[in-house]
Amino acid sequence: MHSPIASALALLALFCPAQGEEVASEATQQREKTTEALAGTTVSFDMIRIPAGTLAVEDAAAPGGTRQVEIASFWMSATEVTWDAYDVFVFGLDLPLAEQGTVQEEVDAHTRPTKPYMATDRGFGHAGYPAISISHQGAEAYCAWLTKKTGRAFRLPTAHEWEYACRAGSTAAYSCGDDEAGLDAIAWHAENAERKTHPVGGKQANAFGLFDMHGNAGEWCLVEDGKHYLMGGSFEENARRLRCVTRREPSRMWNASDPQIPRSIWWLADAPFAGFRVVAGDAPPPAPQQEPQEAQDG
Repeated sequence: MHSPIASALALLALFCPAQGEEVASEATQQREKTTEALAGTTVSFDMIRIPAGTLAVEDAAAPGGTRQVEIASFWMSATEVTWDAYDVFVFGLDLPLAEQGTVQEEVDAHTRPTKPYMATDRGFGHAGYPAISISHQGAEAYCAWLTKKTGRAFRLPTAHEWEYACRAGSTAAYSCGDDEAGLDAIAWHAENAERKTHPVGGKQANAFGLFDMHGNAGEWCLVEDGKHYLMGGSFEENARRLRCVTRREPSRMWNASDPQIPRSIWWLADAPFAGFRVVAGDAPPPAPQQEPQEAQDG
């Protein structure tokens, strides 16, 4: 049986023959993967080491020109953050049973999100599906909680890091080349998703071993001016919106139907496409910490 990663490399070579072979070879040689386990639960997720390199971006000082941005190596989650992991954060599922579902104290100056008042998964699916309807505040609070829990510094990717990881060596519109026909193999989008998200990792990975960088859920990234945008497109968007460079600016309409006063800063009532993945610096993963027995019983 062919692995998803092998299939992704073959697809890259098909749509970008010369470039695909070079990127596939380098990525295969450098690929490293670690698994992060959320202590006190059965939930875990994979992190992929992204090698250092450069990214050509538009040069604001020279309209029509580009400049090279140096990208240091870093680690990125292989998939979008799933409900399995986000639920642990929101509902305290890593805590002793008696404490689960209760309001928690601050987590490194951030609080856990208020409990959702709506079906945030929209009925699309839960276990194994990307966490959606999440604001950038909710995503950043998760990163702060995850950092405290694991001892590893997690955060949202910058837009440049995200684009670099999405491309995985490609200079085309998509990681698979310029032909939109290649998207069906790697992405859930408006033409094949049936108006809903799908379990993460169900499509082929790119040359770095990352799944769903195009489509499924849009992913929060931090841009140069400190603002947050969604990148990668989503299940409800067409091929053009799934390009590696596309950024989607948040809108007040994404939370227009929230009945709460004030409106939630954690959940987006009208953005079932908003999700995220996490990154961490290029440092050796910390040694597993022995959790107190009572925390494991939850």
